[in-house]
Amino acid sequence: MKIILLLIIISLLIAGGFLIAFFWAVRDGQYDDDFTPSMRILIDDDMISPEVVNEKYEFTINETKPQENV
Repeated sequence: MKIILLLIIISLLIAGGFLIAFFWAVRDGQYDDDFTPSMRILIDDDMISPEVVNEKYEFTINETKPQENV
């Protein structure tokens, strides 16, 4: 009978720890946006605005890309 009480107490402590960790994650904003990360893989590079492309490749729209020697 003592072992059952010990196991119940230990399981309640573990469950309480998980509950505290869950509320901590919610408070810190871990679950604020769960839709965008799963959809980010589906966005094509062509859908990115020109400003982002300019920052990434460091040239303006009016400039041409350097041609490679073929």
